[in-house]
Amino acid sequence: MSHGPNSASTPSPTTPPASPAPGGHTTQANLSPPAAPVTPAPPPTPIALGPENPPLKDAVIATLKTVFDPEIPVNIYEMGMIYEVRADQIGEVYVKMTLTSPMCPVAGSLPGEVQAKVAKCEGVSATKVDLVWEPAWEMSMISEAAKLQLNIQ
Repeated sequence: MSHGPNSASTPSPTTPPASPAPGGHTTQANLSPPAAPVTPAPPPTPIALGPENPPLKDAVIATLKTVFDPEIPVNIYEMGMIYEVRADQIGEVYVKMTLTSPMCPVAGSLPGEVQAKVAKCEGVSATKVDLVWEPAWEMSMISEAAKLQLNIQ
């Protein structure tokens, strides 16, 4: 069989002929059996899975109380933006946090600030901060002390 510019190729028995797709592009049909359903990946595992270290956890929470969203005069811990803090015996710390809104102007910097400040706590060997949007932050998450400070009933 010649393969010059005037020769026509015939599709192999397992490859269907190319067909025009919408928009004039040529596509190749796939005769493979459908793939098995994709199982979603498990959520990331926090690094702090060892036995809890309450004193380190308390120190991390105290540090989180020094972090502020510049638009709000209350720290992110009292604002209810910290969903979980875990600290283990070898100094690994996990923080799950959110922001008041995905459109928050500090969305790109606040998680990094949390990571940097927590990493500087005495006894911390590793830090992981996860920014999550579920559950969505809402006003009911604000602590009573912060509500008084913000004059929210």
